[in-house]
Order: sequence, then C-alpha cells, then structure tokens
Amino acid sequence: MIFLYSLFVNRERFSVYIQLVIDECVSIGISSVFIVSIVSTFIGAVSAVQTAYNLISPLIPNYVIGQVVRDMTILELAPTVTCIVLAGKVGSNIAGELGTMRITEQIDALEVMGINSISYLVLPKVIAALITIPMLVALAGFLSITGGYLAGTLTGIMTEQEYIKGIRADFMPFNVSFALIKSFAFAFLIASIAAFKGYYTRGGALEVGQSSTQAVTNATIAVLCADFVLAQLFLS
Repeated sequence: MIFLYSLFVNRERFSVYIQLVIDECVSIGISSVFIVSIVSTFIGAVSAVQTAYNLISPLIPNYVIGQVVRDMTILELAPTVTCIVLAGKVGSNIAGELGTMRITEQIDALEVMGINSISYLVLPKVIAALITIPMLVALAGFLSITGGYLAGTLTGIMTEQEYIKGIRADFMPFNVSFALIKSFAFAFLIASIAAFKGYYTRGGALEVGQSSTQAVTNATIAVLCADFVLAQLFLS
C-alpha cells in the first residue's frame, strides 16, 4: 500500500505521462494480441467440442452448446484465463524490466535527479494495463465464441442456426459488465504486483529472474483470489 501511495506523490507534469502511457500500451497491449487471439480461439473451440461430447441426452437440444460456450466464455474463460496468460507475459516483462533498471542503478540515477522513480516508471504501466487489458479481454471473448462457432459448425456437431440461437438464448447483459469489471481488477493486480517485485529487486541477474518468477506466481494467485471474491460479491 505504501508503494501504491508513492505512485501519486511528487508526480511529474501530466504531459510527461502521455507518451509514456502510449509506449506502455504498445508494450502491454499490442504485443499481446497474438497470444491472446490464439489462446482464446482454441479455448472456445475446445469448449464447444467437449460440451457436445458431454451432452449425451437426446432431450437436450443442440443449441444448448452455444449457450454453454457463451456463458463459460463471458463469465470465466475470457477474463480469467486471458489475465492468467497476461500475468505470465506482461508480469514477467514488467518485473524483468524494472529489476534490470534497479541492478544497473538506472532507478538510483532517477532518484538523484529528483524524480519520483516509482511514479515515473510504474504509474504509466498501471494506467496502460487498465486501458489495454480490458480491450484484450473483450477481444478474447469475441474470438472464443467465434472459435466455438467454427468448431461446432465445421465438425458437424451443430448447425449455424443452432449455435446462433444458443448464444442468443437467455442472454444476461450484466455478464458482460461483470467480465469487464473483473478485467479492470485483474489488470491492476498484474501491473502493480509485477512492478512491486521488479522495483525492489536486489542483487544481480539471478535475482532479476527470481523477481520475474515471483511476480508471475503472485500475480496469478492474486487473479484467482480476486476472481473468487468478485464472483461472491456480484453473483451470490
């Protein structure tokens, strides 16, 4: 909490952060589009195939497959699985970058120049994560449902009309809002925990690797714990 409080003390001018946030958005968001697209598409396809495999009762219509894929994707797979993947990619990148700056004394140089290094280095990363990760979650949700559509129709499990009927049946708009709320919470946890671990790295190159590992592990556990807490708050 002291680390987070330091983000807003003795900040630089607002104009200084604009370019920094844009650069971090590219690093965190655009560079993660490919891995998020691949993971989410195949998760949706596998969900459709496995749901069809388990629905063995002739009393259950095929459109239920689309309904299950939709609800699984929006409520859990898109926000949680995507953010766990990003905890590994983005979290290790942030921790490694700040850890390297710490052991090469670049952070000490900023402090000597009178710059609040925590605010200058970490705040743009947190803001960029809050901007780009919800966008990636929305993209993951769309691609996961699309992957389920392709898997279901191309393999002959169900028709296009049945899948479209399934993703429209009993739709609850709040589920989308809930997924975005989760994505904002997860984005903050990933960026702040990774930055904390990287910023306070001590030692040499070996400790940078250890900090990256701890950042990924702690961020993943934090995402899962927050997932449970948010589900209890909003869905119970």
